[in-house]
Amino acid sequence: MAGGRLPGLLFILHAAARLAAEQEVENLSGLSPNPEKDIFVVRENRTTCLMAEFAAKFIVPYDVWASNYVDLITEQADIPLSRGAEMKGKCGTNESELELSWLDQAYTLKLSFLKEGHNTSRGPEASWRLSRIQFTYDTSERTYFKDAVSPGKHTASSHRLSALVTPAGRSYECQAQQTIALVSSDHQKSVQLLLSEVRLQPFDIPADFVFSEEHKCPVDQREQLEETLPLILGLILGLVIVITLGIYHIHHKLTASQVQIPRDRSQYKHMG
Repeated sequence: MAGGRLPGLLFILHAAARLAAEQEVENLSGLSPNPEKDIFVVRENRTTCLMAEFAAKFIVPYDVWASNYVDLITEQADIPLSRGAEMKGKCGTNESELELSWLDQAYTLKLSFLKEGHNTSRGPEASWRLSRIQFTYDTSERTYFKDAVSPGKHTASSHRLSALVTPAGRSYECQAQQTIALVSSDHQKSVQLLLSEVRLQPFDIPADFVFSEEHKCPVDQREQLEETLPLILGLILGLVIVITLGIYHIHHKLTASQVQIPRDRSQYKHMG
């Protein structure tokens, strides 16, 4: 009996080792010049299938006792995503996921992505989006929480989220700060996720460690327009000045070459 179980056990161990070898996760945050920005890569079958670069911080309200030990007051914890975060990830054709945890699992962030098709006036098109955020935090952790009432683990989640919507086959980019509200299991408190310097692509990556063409968020597009608009207006103004000077120069030459008729009629006899 033991001899019959051994081959099966070896097969399971071999399959598990093969699966682990086929999926790799890498935290490359040390490559970022910005200490607040993190870089994460998920690879399957030796091919990059998810890449994420962003700076993230959570603003978490929690209760503490007032000085009279009767009333409760609300404090605020600012929790940045740690550079040394442990990570897990999985990739699929239409669903992908990135999970990050830090400070001995006191904090866990799970991002879920969904790719879907839809019909438009231009025909069928596909896009992907951030479809769910789940943030688990422990108010008994002392780095960011001080004397929380009833300390313990809580979960803050998104509700019907449709964020970072991007055409399929492209990456999402947004340098501006974005705020996403999450609802916590701690008395329905509102937890805020602040994201900035985002470059993200959970599907259809063309090559290892290479993002597809970026799709900029509306705020970045507006800021880019505001930066280029003065230059465009300056070029137009310069062109108008050049054209005006050119017309004046041509008009001046034409009028100078014409015979000037004297206003004094007595001078007519000297003409001809």
